[in-house]
Amino acid sequence: MARIKLIQGKDDLPAEHHGLADRIIKTFGGVVGPSTVLLQTPKLAPAVYDIGDYFRQHSVVPAKLRLLGILVAARERQGEFVWAAQVGAARHAGVREDVIELVRTRAAPARYPAEEAEVVAYAEQLMRTNRVEQASFDALRNRHGTPWLIELTMAIGYYAMLSGLVSAFEVPAPAGRDPLPLPLP
Repeated sequence: MARIKLIQGKDDLPAEHHGLADRIIKTFGGVVGPSTVLLQTPKLAPAVYDIGDYFRQHSVVPAKLRLLGILVAARERQGEFVWAAQVGAARHAGVREDVIELVRTRAAPARYPAEEAEVVAYAEQLMRTNRVEQASFDALRNRHGTPWLIELTMAIGYYAMLSGLVSAFEVPAPAGRDPLPLPLP
């Protein structure tokens, strides 16, 4: 159960913030997850959603690899809602079911195909230690370039931030979605 009363829709907001709610409903199909908390800070929420819109619409990192990093971030930050919301998007972007299961169970990066292993190793290091080993950094930068790596890093951090928000406020994961095993081993 959530720690605060969550915003469920436009009717829970003053009229001057209905446009923001409409934006969220158009993007996500309703007021869900982080939105249920963020709409309580209507000056902050648009900035947060602008970043998310950037990743969905303009990122140079292909969705498949970006979502792989996002799933690692959600798993490492125990973001049940973020995991549940993003795992479907990952499937839609072409992340294979066996790879999703490897992420879910915290399999060693060596068990992934090469390009996916590099993203997983990078994301795990960033989430676990707030540092990245030079070899992991160089592998991705040499393969994709600096702007690509900046965007991957920011996407991982953005979804880690959202995981922290929904976890701190105990926003429940959507019913019937893929569970994230908690606590982590």
